[in-house]
Amino acid sequence: MPRTLVSTESYHESLLESLKNPDEAAQYLNACLEDDDARVFLLALRDVAEARGGIRALSRDAHLNRESLYRMLSKSGNPSLDSLSAVLNACGLRLAVQSTALRRRKRRIA
Repeated sequence: MPRTLVSTESYHESLLESLKNPDEAAQYLNACLEDDDARVFLLALRDVAEARGGIRALSRDAHLNRESLYRMLSKSGNPSLDSLSAVLNACGLRLAVQSTALRRRKRRIA
């Protein structure tokens, strides 16, 4: 019996397409912040940057050096708050602080 080839879309391509939407990008980054490893967030931010035109375009929009931006968004990156804020702003996003009290309360009830 001959095999039928099924064309599938790459997960990474599908992810990048969805991250073009600022609301999807915000949810993705917030989910990555839930991880205890900060590197997960930086790599997710790199995905968002790639979806929005790449590091070169982001460095121009954020007024940051391209090489510094590559280092910042690497697994070993350690961005300053100013740099992180500039990158998020260039992606149409912003930092926010949220209380964990409500989350703790929900966990105790469940």
